[in-house]
Amino acid sequence: MPAELKAGAVRCISPSQNHGPARFPFVPECMTIRHPLVETRSLKQVIFKADDFGLSPAVNAGIELAHREGVLDAASLMVGAAAAAEAVVCAKRNPGLKVGLHLVVVANRAVLPPAAIPDLVDASGELSRDFARAGFRYFFLPRVRRQLAAEIRAQFEAFKATGLPLDHVDAHHHLHLHPTVLGLLLQIGRDYGVKAVRLPAEPALLSQLPGEGGGLARQLVGALLKPWITLVKWRLRRAGIATTDRVIGLHDTGRMSATRLRHILRTLPVGTSEIFFHPAVSDAPGPWPLAVAASRTELDALLDGEVRQILEASGIRRGGFCDLQT
Repeated sequence: MPAELKAGAVRCISPSQNHGPARFPFVPECMTIRHPLVETRSLKQVIFKADDFGLSPAVNAGIELAHREGVLDAASLMVGAAAAAEAVVCAKRNPGLKVGLHLVVVANRAVLPPAAIPDLVDASGELSRDFARAGFRYFFLPRVRRQLAAEIRAQFEAFKATGLPLDHVDAHHHLHLHPTVLGLLLQIGRDYGVKAVRLPAEPALLSQLPGEGGGLARQLVGALLKPWITLVKWRLRRAGIATTDRVIGLHDTGRMSATRLRHILRTLPVGTSEIFFHPAVSDAPGPWPLAVAASRTELDALLDGEVRQILEASGIRRGGFCDLQT
């Protein structure tokens, strides 16, 4: 197990601090979709999920608060991040929180030491923040691909060592859209029982508020990404990997406010949706995944009382990725 995952001081919310309203009842066991073409025609199912679990105490505390007192049901763990050990303790204290692997191949700390992956990291063990250069090297350089495969396997091993059930896999900055990264994820993931992966397919206008500009830009981005997303979807389905019908949060990262979330839930189509956030509290040590105010805004959305009321009135079901079956 990497040093980052050794038990350390925990600054998350303890059960004795949970004085908020009771959580909306979770669907018993799981929302199994054995015949998706039949069952999802009349059901709306949502995975409320947080990225960057383990990034910092501020993120860990925000995720635990959103789960215990809000509607958050799942989170993705960065096993090499500075506060990963604390996040694991938080997850074990909250067994209803479904935890997946947030695969990091850019812009954060690697799990393996620099000597083992010298072409991936700098001297401090940080992966490249130049996404274009990293993507080019992952695709074209065999030596770099071998090191990338070793790092991806090491992250799966680190997650396995936590003892947490693996709910899903996604990637930091959605880098699993890269064909090399996706191929290695699927190949190596088979050894670790991967059953679900985020498919970043977002309806262009679903999260756009009435009167809000930028609709044309959203549609243009969606049109440009559609062939790529279609290919990724085909590869995932061919591998027997479950996905949701759509993801929500790409266009509005950092702006997933309570107002926006209420609008999304009121207009949500039938089927399965992942709505993802980057919550964090503002009174704990960072770093923050977004600007401090943006992370707090997204936390407040997950804690919003009117969001609960909409869920109860609409009969929208909640759960984790493990509740989806192909």
